Amino acid sequence: MLSRTMQTSARIGRGPAFWVAATTLGLFLFAAAAPSPLYGVYAAKWRFSPAALTEVFAIYAIALLLALLLTGSLSDSVGRRPVILTALVIQIGSMLLFLFATDIRWLFAARIAQGIATGVATSPLAASFIDLQPPERPTLAAIVNSATPAVGLALGALASAVLVQYGPDPLHLIYWLMLIGFVLAGAGIALMPEPAQQRRTLQLVPRVGVEPAVRPAFIAGLPSLIAGWGVGGFYLSLGPNLVLQLAGSSNRVLGGLAIGVLAGVGVAAIVTARAWQPGRSMIVGGMSLVAGLGLTVVAVALSAPLLFFAATAVTGVGFGIGWLGVLRSLVGLASPTARGALIAAIFVVAYLAFSVPAVAAGYGVTQVGLHQAALIYGAAIGVLAIVGLVATVLASRPARVNASLAGR
Repeated sequence: MLSRTMQTSARIGRGPAFWVAATTLGLFLFAAAAPSPLYGVYAAKWRFSPAALTEVFAIYAIALLLALLLTGSLSDSVGRRPVILTALVIQIGSMLLFLFATDIRWLFAARIAQGIATGVATSPLAASFIDLQPPERPTLAAIVNSATPAVGLALGALASAVLVQYGPDPLHLIYWLMLIGFVLAGAGIALMPEPAQQRRTLQLVPRVGVEPAVRPAFIAGLPSLIAGWGVGGFYLSLGPNLVLQLAGSSNRVLGGLAIGVLAGVGVAAIVTARAWQPGRSMIVGGMSLVAGLGLTVVAVALSAPLLFFAATAVTGVGFGIGWLGVLRSLVGLASPTARGALIAAIFVVAYLAFSVPAVAAGYGVTQVGLHQAALIYGAAIGVLAIVGLVATVLASRPARVNASLAGR
């Protein structure tokens, strides 16, 4: 009895636990973006092609997807905390692989481990926000779920770029700092209460799915989801090198800044639109994404770096608000015991869009060059964003008609 009392008193409250979980998810995404400004350094040092660069980037997403497929709903059965702690142990191992890397094979191993860790952690952390959010703030989980990944990506890219350009030991310092961060996150997760109060029967078959009631909204949101994350994948893989080419510069901070603007503006947009209805968020996000991608194509065609950063900011608005709208419109419809599986399904689509088009762009670079590949990629994603905007408008029309009829 005394031991149980001491364990209970050692736990942090649900409020602080919510922010521990949010910070932990942010650290995972920080780590996902941190290698991006280093890819050019690795490529020059170990002499590998742009295609190989995007493969190193994409193997992370592939490993993440496999982990999501196998563990997406695991925390619905065994609890959130044990799954998150397991993911943190794997992530710490990936940091050690980065620290001792001596060639591209080590990078592949590190990114695979990192992808597995993030895939295992994503669903239980995102579900924990919903489990732990204060009852008086029912939209907080969706806002944090939307904003935290973008904050992590922005800070990871910027911090890594600054350390690469100006810090000592550029290939190792960022990983030492992240290693310390993940150890501290593990201590915080170990002290938080178990968020999941309801449990499903443990199933060994991978469970990633969408409930029938949620499927129409899920299908309508797919094009926007793919377009938004497709943009993110390009920026994190080839974006830094593209910015340096447009600016005629070798300063790696510019590459990190491009990712930081995309994700940072996305966060600001999410905070601004946090009280909007999901349908409005998706429509405004879709319009911004289309406009931003159009400006991006023009900026690349004219080799205009300042216009490219302006276009990145507009695209970031679409990326952030669109992501917020998708999450709020879907997760809010799910039953408590199916949230893990739905969130896993959302992230499966997101990370496929994050990786597959980027690999295609990498191979395109080897055929037509970075400049031309960026033009083709931007135009293709822009068309998809237009399709997503049209689908969103059509999907929201029945709801508006029903609301109008109810008002009569």
